[in-house]
Amino acid sequence: MPDYRKFFSDDVPSFLRSPVREIFRKVDLSSIYSFAGGYPSAETFPLEKMPALSETVVRKYGAKSLQYGATQGVPELREAIAARYGVPVANVQITTSSQQGIDICGRIFLNPGDIVLTTSPTYLGAIQSFKSYRAEILSGELPEGRKAKFFYVIPDFCNPSGETMSLAEREALVERARREDFIIVEDSPYRELRYSGEPVPTIYSLAPERTLHLGSFSKVFAPGLRLGWILGPEEILEQIFVCKQALDLCPPVFDQYLAAEFLSSGELDRNLEASVVLYRRKRDLLLSLLDKYMPEGVTWTHPEGGLFLFVTLPEGVDAVEMFDEALSKGVAYVAGPLFFTDGSHRNTMRLNFSFMDEARMEPGIELLSQIIKSAIWKNSH
Repeated sequence: MPDYRKFFSDDVPSFLRSPVREIFRKVDLSSIYSFAGGYPSAETFPLEKMPALSETVVRKYGAKSLQYGATQGVPELREAIAARYGVPVANVQITTSSQQGIDICGRIFLNPGDIVLTTSPTYLGAIQSFKSYRAEILSGELPEGRKAKFFYVIPDFCNPSGETMSLAEREALVERARREDFIIVEDSPYRELRYSGEPVPTIYSLAPERTLHLGSFSKVFAPGLRLGWILGPEEILEQIFVCKQALDLCPPVFDQYLAAEFLSSGELDRNLEASVVLYRRKRDLLLSLLDKYMPEGVTWTHPEGGLFLFVTLPEGVDAVEMFDEALSKGVAYVAGPLFFTDGSHRNTMRLNFSFMDEARMEPGIELLSQIIKSAIWKNSH
């Protein structure tokens, strides 16, 4: 057999495996208590609407719905998104998932060694993408004499922490971006999943001239459609347009027409209302179960929306070392260090509350608490 490694590019060693995807390869999610993935609940998928919706698309758009489309996205979807968010159509680019939007930012902005700023912790998929372009990912202040290309942030219900940036924090970030001259990449897949508290203005609304706002249909419609969008300055979207031509030519056309009809008909908002009710109940249930079962010294965030919360264990308890035992006993989470660019905070974990059935959440948290109690005892003896 040849040594295939000699054929790989210099970028390949920078690729990181997703631990969540590795879990999915190893186990059947239905056979364990999975608090690991970021899957939305299948209960939120509008299955009963899909036959009529598909028929409407075929009848209304005919063969055009099955043909190649514009790289920017079909006009009907771009117009619907522009109307929803109050921006010109020229400032809307459709993407094949918001993950593609993240990756495109790396493609058009980053050279090897460039700096990306981010919060800490931050989304693992973004870390994977930016590292694949051999960027240096930092949180905090820049080293003396260095400049950042962009600041990546999830301001609403951050993945993994569930926390939301205040208006003052957003304004401070905008002021810093203007002072230090970098772009802001505002990743916003969870913004419309708010269960308590008041909405905070988007960073894009505060600084449209230097912000790329990434949205997604994955959490509010169906992740299998693989559709997202970018709001941003026309000059940057033009470069994204050219870049996408080399990636996929155009986003999935039939899926775009489905989304356009679902959005413009008002069905998306009706579906979103039901989703918010479900997820609020699931969030509250998980919080109550953590209160009930977790031992002293364990703390967690209290998100106002989104799909996740972040758990901090006592110092010295290692969530990474604990993971294999937990998975072997039938419960999964994502270890917190994976969301920190320096691999620190080994005593943390991310829990998802959207995916698992409510009836299975209590035995899952009870089992996880037993594993944590055992780890705390071992650490103290």
